[in-house]
Amino acid sequence: MVANVLVGLVALIHLYIVYLEMVLWDTPRGHKAFKLTPEFASASKVLAANQGLYNGFLAAGLIWGLYLGAAGFQIKVFFLLCVAIAGLYGAATVGRKILYIQTVPAAVALVAVWLGT
Repeated sequence: MVANVLVGLVALIHLYIVYLEMVLWDTPRGHKAFKLTPEFASASKVLAANQGLYNGFLAAGLIWGLYLGAAGFQIKVFFLLCVAIAGLYGAATVGRKILYIQTVPAAVALVAVWLGT
């Protein structure tokens, strides 16, 4: 039960990231969230939407794993690993904040799923 709540939380985080990247990127809220200048946000809007779509696939995979219940164990593990690895890469190349927003929740959920809590 705890594991599924944590997996759901990671999925919700990624759905919010999708919204930020695909809808709010070129708005004051998006500028603040990603520390963007209006000029850069405008120039990179299409790239951000593409990135948002990938985050949507991560969320969809986690939701799929939840939908499958106990049979979704491997799906949840796979997508949580994808989220954690993407977060590690983002933290190394963009900023440490991504480590705490993306990797840590995924790692905690992964441990909970693995332990069957």
